[in-house]
Amino acid sequence: MAKQKRAVRVASWWAARVRRCRAVADAGMSTAEYAVGTIAACGFAAVLYKIVTSGPVRTAMTSVIEKALHAPF
Repeated sequence: MAKQKRAVRVASWWAARVRRCRAVADAGMSTAEYAVGTIAACGFAAVLYKIVTSGPVRTAMTSVIEKALHAPF
């Protein structure tokens, strides 16, 4: 009977240890994932910069700012 209790304790300890190790292994991104994420963010920033600095958007933003500055209080 004592052997069975010990075996159950060891098995549950081992299962808990395996769960903790798996959780730590999947806790964050790897270096390759950071690199891909950084490149994607830079690409998105470049596209957004091009859109914001385009003529129609610049004109619209200037119009909104001028209206806000010249609005009566």
